[in-house]
Amino acid sequence: MHSIWWKDRATMQSAPRFRLPCARRWLALILPVALAPALFACSAGAPAQPPLSAQALAAVVDDPGVPREGLARAIDALFAGQDNASSDTRAVIVMRAGRIVAERYGPGYHENTRFAGGGIARSITAVMVGMLVSDGRLRLNETAPVPAWQRPGDPRGEITLRHLLQLRSGLREEPGDEARMLYGAGRDDMAGAAEDQPLAAEPGARFQDDAASGIILADLAARVLAPAGDADARRRAVADYLRTRLFEPVQMRGIVPSYDPRGTMNGGAMIDGTARDFVRFGEFLRNRGAVHGAQLVPRQWIDFMTSPSPRERQYGAGLWLNRQATSGNVRLFPGLGPQDLFAALGDGGQAVLVSRARKLVVVRLGAIPREGQATLMGRLGAIVALYR
Repeated sequence: MHSIWWKDRATMQSAPRFRLPCARRWLALILPVALAPALFACSAGAPAQPPLSAQALAAVVDDPGVPREGLARAIDALFAGQDNASSDTRAVIVMRAGRIVAERYGPGYHENTRFAGGGIARSITAVMVGMLVSDGRLRLNETAPVPAWQRPGDPRGEITLRHLLQLRSGLREEPGDEARMLYGAGRDDMAGAAEDQPLAAEPGARFQDDAASGIILADLAARVLAPAGDADARRRAVADYLRTRLFEPVQMRGIVPSYDPRGTMNGGAMIDGTARDFVRFGEFLRNRGAVHGAQLVPRQWIDFMTSPSPRERQYGAGLWLNRQATSGNVRLFPGLGPQDLFAALGDGGQAVLVSRARKLVVVRLGAIPREGQATLMGRLGAIVALYR
């Protein structure tokens, strides 16, 4: 088309006895301009997408509920490339209405690999506390039964379980405190180190994302399950309670919590499990604490976990919510995903995303530096956005 136009124009200009009338000369001048967009579109069309690898397409079932190739590409974006958001994704599972519709692993990993769950432990601890509250062994709105806080005049005696679950205990946590508690001087008695911290704010008045609250909650669980027990008795009591009340009914058979030498579970930052363990946990939360019709924890407790904290609307009780932040950085993607979406998150890029409205659970496991988390969440949001 391009070459024909210029050939015709040259022929007209070279004819010795032919002169264009004024209107036709005007047309000859503007026609190239009018055709330019069409000519540009013909020669500079949008580049074709690269072909998907056989592995990327094979990871998605034939009928995932959305276009298969679109879902495969959205998952592939979490594995492909060298940027911070995708360089170390190790497992991704998408479950729709209780059925796994996509499952992919990085090189060297598979469905039986146990992955570090990081802060997902906090969400599991919150469920365990809900079961103990339902059993009448702990009370949500009463003073947390930490012996060191019960001395007369100790202001920490005002801290309740609700405060701990909603990350507004007011306990001080300065840079380096978490590392010392988990890996340094406090590692032999993490709860003791966490409970020994002074107040930095009035209980209930301030939100602070910390690992100490989850460890204190796990210590309280051990105290009521093994009130006079030594370290081994505490560990066994908590492990048996979680196994019989949560892990076995939900079929989370690969889950391995971490315990310190005092027998306290790390309820804030350390738990290992397979990708399928974590997706089943997400499905349990999507069903408001029920499995095959059996209610393992009251629905109202899951509703509490997914309701905004008074001091941070993007956090509930052990779960992050898909809402704008009251302060600080947004953790999920409120502009992209549904408002009902919530998540169990770990600082290393571990995520269990749940949306009841879309009947969806998405799990991503791996590692990521802090600066890549926003990009990672955008890519996870793109997966969620495929389902309407």
